[in-house]
Amino acid sequence: MLSVPSLRLNFYEALLSGVDLQSLVGFEVLSFGPAAQTTRGHARQTTSGRVNWELLEKRIAASEHAYQRPIIRKKIDELVAYYLQCADSGTLPAIPGSVLLVSDRRLEFSPSGGRGDSGSLKLPEESGILRALDGQHRLLALHQLAEKHNLKDFQVPAVVFDNLTADQVVELFVTINSKHTKLNPSHLISLSGRRLYRDENLAAAHDVIRTLNEDDGSPLRGQIKVLGIGRGSVTQASLADELRDVFAAMDAAGGRLSREFRENSRRFFLNYFKAAARAFPTAFHGRKYSIKSSPSLRAFIRISSYVISMIRKRGGDVWSAGELDAALRPWADSIGDKRFETEGLWREKMTAGKRSAVEILSRELRQGLNA
Repeated sequence: MLSVPSLRLNFYEALLSGVDLQSLVGFEVLSFGPAAQTTRGHARQTTSGRVNWELLEKRIAASEHAYQRPIIRKKIDELVAYYLQCADSGTLPAIPGSVLLVSDRRLEFSPSGGRGDSGSLKLPEESGILRALDGQHRLLALHQLAEKHNLKDFQVPAVVFDNLTADQVVELFVTINSKHTKLNPSHLISLSGRRLYRDENLAAAHDVIRTLNEDDGSPLRGQIKVLGIGRGSVTQASLADELRDVFAAMDAAGGRLSREFRENSRRFFLNYFKAAARAFPTAFHGRKYSIKSSPSLRAFIRISSYVISMIRKRGGDVWSAGELDAALRPWADSIGDKRFETEGLWREKMTAGKRSAVEILSRELRQGLNA
């Protein structure tokens, strides 16, 4: 058991050494799918070789149950440079600002000196018993100094929580990071709905986006920046807002379809975009088209409730891929692939008038279904 001097409030204020933190703190970032991405930024080594990225990435786990965002490489490199400057000058100060740590289990505290709030905090000497709530970049950068400098004398002020529920941890993380560090909106979408607060529509929207981005048969596979990372050009947050509005409209209509739509939304939107890709085959598979841009995808999502209404009016099954194919087929003739040529009609129409690009295309798509 490790004993550190502490002050007990509703949490603990403690002073930990760099060596202690190396073993006690575990790192885990939010990520989905088998190819977990734990860092953001260029994979190149810095000219000075300050950061061993291979070693650093081995310290970071990835899970869809985590809450931390992927590590920003540039931030790590800058912090390591700062620490090295401090070491070279002969003074190795504490990390500027307290780091916030969370323990999954209750910790022991022994008062001393006749005061109930001052004493020693007992930390089990187990690897990864603490998680970084705020300050994970500072702590990860600290690990890079271990090969050249003794971290025993490197003191780190820390605030340790051991009485928070999982929901409270996520809420505290979002409160801290959505303000002074501008948490990526797409990362926030993934935490909301289930982890941050219960929003059925936002949770369903998140599931739909993951399906569209990950399913092998999706025409949008790999095109969406889930958690703000990836090679896609469309942000998760922009699509989530449109999907949430669609779910809200279905809720307002009421009836059995509202519940069924949320439960079957992943299948519906997967079939919906497959049908759209068959209506515009050249645009969906061509490189010089803007059909997979954010305004375009948002427009397709925005009119999906109208498509559902059309199918239901003629007595069709909205979950049927064949029905969706038949409903969207008129687009091939009434609109056509050329409408989405980036240097053609797309640029011409999307920059004309006062209407937004999403509004313009939504209106055209709806009219095209009735042609």
